[in-house]
Parts: sequence; structure tokens; C-alpha cells
Amino acid sequence: MTTTGSIVLGANQYGKAENRLVRIYRETARHEIRDVTVSTALRGDFADAHLHGDQAKVLPTDTQKNTAYAFAKEHGLHAVEEYALTLARHFVDDVEPVRGARISVDEHAWERVPVGGEAHDHTWVRRGPEVRTCVVDVSDEGTEVVSGLRDLVLLKSTGSEFHGFLKDRYTTLPETDDRIMSTALVAQWRYSGLDVDWDKTWADARRILLEKFATVHSLALQQTLWEMGRGVLEAHPEIAEISLQAPNKHHFTVDLSPFGLENPNEVFYAADRPYGLIEATVTRS
Repeated sequence: MTTTGSIVLGANQYGKAENRLVRIYRETARHEIRDVTVSTALRGDFADAHLHGDQAKVLPTDTQKNTAYAFAKEHGLHAVEEYALTLARHFVDDVEPVRGARISVDEHAWERVPVGGEAHDHTWVRRGPEVRTCVVDVSDEGTEVVSGLRDLVLLKSTGSEFHGFLKDRYTTLPETDDRIMSTALVAQWRYSGLDVDWDKTWADARRILLEKFATVHSLALQQTLWEMGRGVLEAHPEIAEISLQAPNKHHFTVDLSPFGLENPNEVFYAADRPYGLIEATVTRS
């Protein structure tokens, strides 16, 4: 820390946030696309910039932006983790004042447009709202890679219960043994090393999350998150821990009795807020 009298400059970093970058591979008639949002943040000896306005050690954020674009060409952009590692190591190894770099990459997925039953060679439609995420941190203390996803919207129309919960005089929620369970999942998993097939591991972790959500007969969303996280760790020893965040996207049965109609869990009101927010980290002992 750097002080002026009793005033202390604490931890600080700076960078270029949310650089939109699309990389097209045109080596063959069948093109490939990677669409990402890249954010950079550098740590180091930048006290003079804060205390005196001296920019001598400051690599401009515009330069960081340019580097992100140039590296997509010079080093390629395939697995977002590998791209982020290459970018972070450059800033730490090649820019003298920099002691640490944090690179965040969100990947936006596209699917090929079908034409005549065949996937088109150079036309896509955005697949959303799910986003693949990656955060890489490189410093003198080591390298950390966290992969994940967000806004993975899921819904199961049965196989979920909620009863036996704690009640007090403010409780009005009825118990149920058959309900819709829906969420917009956020998941992040931290790797224990760097010898990883990034794309393959990410795809398989996602597969496990989806399958567990579908197949676990849930007595609580907490139980489902535990089974999802445990399934990923059991299948992938290279993953040290996984954190899950699941907003409960509530669906309430509509009372149709004023219209002389029964409603055996067929018509629902989808409420966007307020919502329960369930969070859990599953780790290794």
C-alpha cells in the first residue's frame, strides 16, 4: 500500500471493459465464427498515476483493446480459456510495470442456419440467452482459470416438490408435491491445473448440469444444485470446485374456478420478481 499522511492507496487495477470481438475463420468454404466480449484488468505499480497523475507506467486501456483484437489474429481465438491465458501472460511477461492481469471472456453462441436440410456454410442464427464465461488471472502468485456459463434458462414441468419447510405466522406459501421448477443458471468452475481440453471439458460439464437438472427428482432447488455440482466434480478430477447460482423462476397456478374451470397444474402465471435466489459451492474436501 502507498500512503500520504494517514490516507492509504489500497488495491487498484485498470483496464478496458467489454471489447466486442468477432473472429471469422475463412480457410475453407465452410467458415467458422467465434463471438466474444473481452475485458482486461491490469495490476501493478500504478501508485504514481493515482497520487501524482504520472502516466509513465500506465499502458493505455486503448492499447489493451488493440492487443485483444490483434491476438485474435496472431494467436487465434478458439477455446476462450487458451485465448485469455495467452493475453494475460503477454501483459504480465512483456509489460514491465504489470504484475498481474485478469482477463474475462464471455462467448456468445451461434448456430448454423439450416438450408434445404443442411447447415449453411456461412450463415448463423444467435443462440441465446446463454453465455459461456471464462476468467483467467495471471500473476507472480500463479495462474487461475475459472470457466462457466450464465443465463442457462431451464424448466421442468414436474419432478419437483416443496414441502415440510419451516413455518411461522407470516408463512402463506402452500406445500406442493408437484410443481414447475425453472431457473436461469449461473455456474462457475475453477480448475486445479492447466492441462485441460478446454472446449471438451466445458461441453461435458454443461451436459452434466443439464442431465442432473432433468433427472434428479427434486425435493428442493438446493438438492438439485448439490447433485449438479457433485456430478461435475465426480466426472472431472481436473475441476477443484464449482459454484452455482439459481434464481427460482416461480410459476404459480392460476385460479380458474371463477370461470367454472379446473386447473390441474396446466395454466400458470410466470412471475419475474421477486424470486428466491439459491447459491451453493460444491468443492473437494
